[in-house]
Amino acid sequence: MSAITRDEVAHLARLSRLALPEDELDRLAAQLDEILSAVAKVQEVAQGDIPPTSHALPLTNVHRADVALPGLSPDEALAGAPAVEDQRFRVPRILGEEE
Repeated sequence: MSAITRDEVAHLARLSRLALPEDELDRLAAQLDEILSAVAKVQEVAQGDIPPTSHALPLTNVHRADVALPGLSPDEALAGAPAVEDQRFRVPRILGEEE
């Protein structure tokens, strides 16, 4: 026997403001019945003596201190650039805009 009926699907569709064709009500009733059966199986397995977990293995967050380190000087940063202009990276123009 189906756990959810065609009329219940139609009622849920009305509550959700969904306009479902008649042939879709039967198909959705069968699909929702399968979903409810799967949830029932999971509920059988998940007994009260098993503590809830979010992951199968215990996880701990590893945090490190946020330490500011000195960066490259402009000359060091530009040393490997293929083209430099006015202490900046020179790149090819990609837009046809005039300066």
